[in-house]
Amino acid sequence: MENKLAKLRDELTALEQVVIAYSGGVDSTFLLFQALQELGKENVLAVIAESPTYPQEEIAAAIILADKLGVECRQIKTEEFSDENFLRNSKERCYFCKKELFAKLKQLALEKGITHLADGSNFDDLRDFRPGSKAKLEFGVRSPLQEAGLTKAEIRELSRQSDLPTWDKPSLACLSSRIPYGTRITLETLAKIGWGEEYLKQKGFKQVRVRHHGSIARIELEEEFIPLIMENGLMPEVTRYFEGLGYFYVTLDLKGYRTGSLNEEVSDESDLS
Repeated sequence: MENKLAKLRDELTALEQVVIAYSGGVDSTFLLFQALQELGKENVLAVIAESPTYPQEEIAAAIILADKLGVECRQIKTEEFSDENFLRNSKERCYFCKKELFAKLKQLALEKGITHLADGSNFDDLRDFRPGSKAKLEFGVRSPLQEAGLTKAEIRELSRQSDLPTWDKPSLACLSSRIPYGTRITLETLAKIGWGEEYLKQKGFKQVRVRHHGSIARIELEEEFIPLIMENGLMPEVTRYFEGLGYFYVTLDLKGYRTGSLNEEVSDESDLS
């Protein structure tokens, strides 16, 4: 792990200046922290995107954390909801979303006279279906954590050693990733998903996903937390809440939480190129 960290530091030093796509999550926060260590705050710009696909409370927390780290943090609005390619939610959805984000980052970088863009993709992300990677190549976005071979677990441990408050933060992903491919993305659906996940977090569940299947809400929890939802009368309460959101059926996925579960149905090898 130390060799990987040394490689990361060398990569960041070589960039000299960088604009970082920042979300306040585990990976982008660690990348931002290391960039500040190697380049100094005058050579690093953190940029966070405001979008209906990302909870407002997460944006607010990310801005506060960036301020504590002492880095300049810009907030931009992305407009993927103006793109029919995004709204129709094909298997390439992530590409169109990332294309919109990186285009705006590129424009901001040019205005600041900064050549390099970077995001917080890690080595584990190479195992998942990630069409957004194509947009990274088109805009020349670097992924220093991934290039250094750092996994999510290693990033968490290094974050813990660096006293970063995000070291044990639940994994984040845009709310549109809860909607199966082919189901149109709407503001109403994203709001339902967001409310549902926030409700479960308030009930003490840490890592949650509400997968939207039309009239069905499929809830994913970490395996060790699954029994808790069946105790103390919580299951009927959860059911009533989700029915109030408009779901007719409320289900609990017995496989538990896993990253990108909706990609499990992506089996065509041509989609993975």
